[in-house]
Amino acid sequence: MVTLIDNAARPRHPEKANRPESIVLRKPDWIRVKAPGSPVYKETQQIVRENNLVTVCEEAGCPNIGECWSKKHATMMIMGEICTRACAFCNVRTGLPTGLDPNEPENVAKAVAKLGLEHVVITSVDRDDLADGGAQHFADVIRAIRAATPKTTIEILTPDFLRKEGALEIVVAAKPDVFNHNLETVPSKYLKVRPGARYFHSIRLLQRVKELDPTIFTKSGIMVGLGEERNEVLQLMDDLRSADVDFLTIGQYLQPTKKHYPLQRFVTPEEFKSFATVATAKGFLLVSSSPLTRSSHHAGEDFANLKAARLARLGH
Repeated sequence: MVTLIDNAARPRHPEKANRPESIVLRKPDWIRVKAPGSPVYKETQQIVRENNLVTVCEEAGCPNIGECWSKKHATMMIMGEICTRACAFCNVRTGLPTGLDPNEPENVAKAVAKLGLEHVVITSVDRDDLADGGAQHFADVIRAIRAATPKTTIEILTPDFLRKEGALEIVVAAKPDVFNHNLETVPSKYLKVRPGARYFHSIRLLQRVKELDPTIFTKSGIMVGLGEERNEVLQLMDDLRSADVDFLTIGQYLQPTKKHYPLQRFVTPEEFKSFATVATAKGFLLVSSSPLTRSSHHAGEDFANLKAARLARLGH
């Protein structure tokens, strides 16, 4: 007898079922965005569907999806839509993933070509079930895009490849233009917010990218509003600079559901500006700090600014 498993009936976050519920705070005016629905947004949506692609824009419930998709900017999420970790802040589905799709690199490359992207961001779920954490799949996607659209610059947002020896080297060898790995929060919040990760492993990973290939831009981001102290954020900036990270993003944490990590407060636009001022003074080539800042928001424009900032620092 064959038993059919109804995936749709599975809860999105089974590990959060027994967590206590918390009140989801009402958003202030400065965090509100327009609902998506422009013709270009729908065209982008159709291209994503036709190529069987998953986007982090949808899976993580990004507030900027209307703006980005209306410009044909979509962040592709490879290796499926099910993550092997269960971070308390994240809205991506968790559970046991399916096997890798061997056609995915080609499908992603086709979508990039159809969208006419000059700059593309590729991210993924955590795949702790794979021997290399999905490193080779990242490399295959990068090379497929290079073959299809050689002028497209490529930014990747990767997992930490924790305890996957040699994985980082595989990804760096494929030569992405920007290597992004988010710290997400300050060290004191890791056990509750990002329990499957290790703060200093992530710092070391970013440092190692620069050691392997100094030409690759490195980038990391955090959320605020999780209960962190200002001095902790400033120390995190110093830690990233010690790893020679080029670009820092800081955005407001938005609680996806009552079962997710409780939002402590909405950080004001003035505080975000203050963080940007301090981070710039600490030596980052580029800083994006605002309530709606997300890792891949305005990524194309940011890449152009990164290149210009590097040239300026070199005196060109």
